[in-house]
Amino acid sequence: MSDITTETEEFDPEVPIDSEGPVAYTSETNPAPEQRAETGRVAVINPAGATGRRKEAVARVRIVPGTGKWKINGKDLDVYFPNKVHQQHVNEPFVVAGLEGSYDVIARINGGGITGQAGALQLGVARCLNAADLEANRPGLKKAGLLTRDARIKERKKAGLKKARKAPQYSKR
Repeated sequence: MSDITTETEEFDPEVPIDSEGPVAYTSETNPAPEQRAETGRVAVINPAGATGRRKEAVARVRIVPGTGKWKINGKDLDVYFPNKVHQQHVNEPFVVAGLEGSYDVIARINGGGITGQAGALQLGVARCLNAADLEANRPGLKKAGLLTRDARIKERKKAGLKKARKAPQYSKR
């Protein structure tokens, strides 16, 4: 019985009980925990670079561990792509991989229109995530179809036609 009383005498109500050790209380938020992919393995946060293409647009993309900032041709994401649909489109690889806010994206895009550039950037980001951690990110990205290049390009104009397939108006006489 004396053993029990000595244990209760040593108990301090001010100290939190934790099996893993003392708890540190701070006003700062903890860094985001590393995300787990479908494999259950912890995703590795590595810098990577890749190229994405769509129609006539080419995007050279680099991702570096950071807070989720986007720099596209020196501009922020919401300035370069004011349309929310395009913003969601280019951010989709991070959502699928579960790595939102884990990387900063630096991209140089040229050629094509806005939709083509958004598609090129999406493919470039997906390839970067694939290169950063092949085992953890590839299955989810592949299943979502984000690693496949969209091969549809503009068809060339043919001789005797106005465009690729549009013929001049038929005249009977």
